[in-house]
Amino acid sequence: MSDAIRRFDFGPAEPSPGYIKVRPGCAYDPRTGYGFIAPDRVAFRDRGEPDAPKRDFGIPVDATFRLDVPNDSYIVSLLMGDWIAPVCTTLKTGAGRLAFRHRHVPAGQFARETFAVRVEDEGLRLTFSGPAPRANVLEIEPAPDLITLHLAGDSTVADQPAEGFPYAGWGQVLSSFFKHDVAVANHARSGRSAKSFVEEGRLDAILREIRPDGYLFVQFGHNDQKPDEARHTEAESTYRDYLKRYLDGTRARGAHPVLLTSVHRRYFAGDGTLRDTHGPYLEAVRELAAREEVPLIDLADMSRSLFEKLGPEETKDVFMWSAPGEFLHFPEGIQDNKHFQERGALALAELVVGRVRELVLWPLAMYLKS
Repeated sequence: MSDAIRRFDFGPAEPSPGYIKVRPGCAYDPRTGYGFIAPDRVAFRDRGEPDAPKRDFGIPVDATFRLDVPNDSYIVSLLMGDWIAPVCTTLKTGAGRLAFRHRHVPAGQFARETFAVRVEDEGLRLTFSGPAPRANVLEIEPAPDLITLHLAGDSTVADQPAEGFPYAGWGQVLSSFFKHDVAVANHARSGRSAKSFVEEGRLDAILREIRPDGYLFVQFGHNDQKPDEARHTEAESTYRDYLKRYLDGTRARGAHPVLLTSVHRRYFAGDGTLRDTHGPYLEAVRELAAREEVPLIDLADMSRSLFEKLGPEETKDVFMWSAPGEFLHFPEGIQDNKHFQERGALALAELVVGRVRELVLWPLAMYLKS
């Protein structure tokens, strides 16, 4: 695969100069290294206008376009529009990471969305959805020198599979808050503690990859409380000891660690205040951040304020609460006071980036979308 920019033109008309044409029935083929995984979910139209990049397009409805590329960071640019109909497109990359959501383009107009992607499994996957999605032209450019924001954490941070939608971690949607100068690499995994993440070699993998002036955001605590030996840590000792390994390893590579307290669970007292289920683990993170002079994003404190403002009923729309039949993948309904719906993940990610802005974490803060 060439390191040069790759350009794709979707639709049945003749291709724009310098673009690879993606026509009806273009299924992913490992020999060409590109195509739709389910081409029958993509319609194509030609409006007959003279402007080649805009005259024709694909309509990918819950369809995934795959391009084989080496693991690295890339800048992706997508042109969307339609001469006669309004457009509304959502795009996710890889394992359901949100690039942008419900991008509206009026009829007769065209818009370009540009964003960064971190490819980690030898393939760039772009999944289109929305009520009226469009793909006119697509450009993918290698960008190995992008600032990379690495995430280490548990299920409240991790990418969650498409078959669990709308279940999502806040790290899964974080990239949608940044301009294309920042790539988010979400290494968080469900069920991990500060200890088990290290013992499984996941921290070592990040440290092999992280570059000088990159960032590592670290949020654990939910599973450190678990009694099993593989995950359990003591808040006053081993929990802080393991967290310090993240700080020391990141700093040794010229990168910047940031500590986060655990987001609160949805457990309310009778007076409408939130009950703290993390106990000394929260204070352990705060004390370690102060002692090591590391930036702290106190997500526990911020999520408490948010959840108490919303109250017991409205927070059900943040967490994975649903009635039977409400969500396709949870036909019996669900009542989960720890994990988030996608809109809840977006609310938590907004708290995180708000604190990035307040702390003036440079240059991350400069590259936040307004």
